[in-house]
Formats: sequence, structure tokens, C-alpha cells
Amino acid sequence: QVQLMDSGGGSVQAGGSLRLSCTASEYGYTTDCMGWFRQAPGREREGVAAILSGGAGTYYASFVKGRFTISQDNAKNTVSLQMNSLRPEDTAMYYCVAGPPVICGSWRSSDYKHWGQGTQVSVSS
Repeated sequence: QVQLMDSGGGSVQAGGSLRLSCTASEYGYTTDCMGWFRQAPGREREGVAAILSGGAGTYYASFVKGRFTISQDNAKNTVSLQMNSLRPEDTAMYYCVAGPPVICGSWRSSDYKHWGQGTQVSVSS
């Protein structure tokens, strides 16, 4: 069973930055696509960003384009999400996700087989 270990959340003021990281316990077909979802209290989970193995493709939700950047390290089993210009509406629990390459770019949470435990991001105004 693949395990995803996500970290890096915290509390910042609006306009600040945070960097999230996620490491998969193993690398393979079911982790060829890695990314992030988030869920704020009282709201449904929503996709944030995703990346195909080797950086073959990156995908962003419209509300984070230009502010967030997803990247993958050379080991291919770790992805990072650099979050700049954070807004109060970015406050949520952020979850690392992984799945096969065919679903990369999908924002349906059910498409992703593997989920991290989540890391909290809080942005104050």
C-alpha cells in the first residue's frame, strides 16, 4: 500500500508564502501523477494542482494559477507546492494525492487512489 507523507503547512498572513511537500513511500505507475487537493470547513474537496512524472505536464486550478507552482524532485517520489501571494480563501486542509498518469489533470477526488493525511494551511487577513 502506497503511503503519502505530506507536510509544510502553517499559518501566514495574506500575501505570504508557504511550501508544502509530499513524499510517496514508493514510486511506480500508481504514483505517476501526484498533486494536491484542499478542503475548507463546510466545503467540498477541490483540486489544486497536479504534475505528471518527470514534469511531463503540470495542471492548475484556475484560482491558483500564477500564484502556486508544483514541482517534482529528481527522485520522482517527492512533489512540492510553492504557494505565494496567499489569500484568506486559501485557508484549508491540503491533501497530497497520487494516481496513475491517465487521471492527471482530473479534479475528481475519486480518481485519486492514494491520499496523504493532510496538512493545515491558515491565512489571516
